[in-house]
Amino acid sequence: MTPAHGPGPGLALSPEPITADPPHLAGPTLLTQSWLDLAFLHWAVDPAEVAPLLPPGTVPDTFEGATHVGLVAFRMHRVGWFRLPGVPYLGSFPETNVRLYSVDEHGRRGVVFRSLDASRLLPVAIGRWAFRLPYVWSKMAVRRDGDTVTYTSRRRGPGPRGARSALAVRIGERVTEPTALEHFLTARWGLHTTALGRTRHLPNAHPRWPLHRAELLSYDEDLIAAAGLTRPPGDPVSVLWSPGVPVRFGPPGRNPQARTPAGPYAPEAGRAPAPRRPGAAS
Repeated sequence: MTPAHGPGPGLALSPEPITADPPHLAGPTLLTQSWLDLAFLHWAVDPAEVAPLLPPGTVPDTFEGATHVGLVAFRMHRVGWFRLPGVPYLGSFPETNVRLYSVDEHGRRGVVFRSLDASRLLPVAIGRWAFRLPYVWSKMAVRRDGDTVTYTSRRRGPGPRGARSALAVRIGERVTEPTALEHFLTARWGLHTTALGRTRHLPNAHPRWPLHRAELLSYDEDLIAAAGLTRPPGDPVSVLWSPGVPVRFGPPGRNPQARTPAGPYAPEAGRAPAPRRPGAAS
């Protein structure tokens, strides 16, 4: 029997490899969307702090002994059901999420959203009801001036009302060879969430990230604290930007056979990305 939060931050089950390209997305496409103009900010945090915040049956996914909290700001573009054309107005809006990194008892890596601020009320309601995701309604804007992009957000509800973020990045050079940490933080092919009393893994697929390194010009936020985490001290350990990718989500798949215990959990150090396909972009 798996404990409420897996075997704890010190032990876990053998995780799947980190791959730059997505695994095959089995089953029909449930959702389509594009994620555009993304800023990825990440801080290293103690797995022991993160473990109680994850769904049952999952543990913190770690890199060199630390897990990470991500603040990811972007534009959602044309969310659509199945393979129907995406909705131009209601399906397009700024979003900022606070996310953690998880691995489940079947070895599947994913993200866990602690909050998702979005500026359209109807998608917020659908996300909370249909997918049990912690969407909240916020006043938001994304603006680009040359190579500088600014993202602002102020929460309307549900609470804590007034939680905010304001950040600006300057886009730098294209990343031709992502580091192991950059792969670990961005090559995530699913999310873990709790619905109807069960932890579920919702897979996604998209092309390889076109990543750029970025300079953090300014940031002021309390979304991380509002998500139940201690605000990490100091600057982020990683700041990246991407013009974006088209994304497909599939249905929760059948649980594969659980993997065997791996002992002390430091899986990522020996996990290299899959070999690059001829002609594939980074």
